[in-house]
Amino acid sequence: MPHTFDDLVALERLAEEARAAYVAAPDDGSRTVWRDAADVFQAAVVEHAEAEGKSRYEVEMAAKKAVRHPELAA
Repeated sequence: MPHTFDDLVALERLAEEARAAYVAAPDDGSRTVWRDAADVFQAAVVEHAEAEGKSRYEVEMAAKKAVRHPELAA
């Protein structure tokens, strides 16, 4: 079952939290968590874009905008 847009936002939020943790305390463990979260997000973006017949890039940017600039996504 393809991911919903809300799923993508939640996955991007997790990836951003993992990135922030890595920046705050860079080590191999936190880098791995960040990379894995980003990989899961990217795979979900591809799946969603294909299911919706949309551009992967546009789907990715919309999810990132919703996480990083929620005031603009409303």
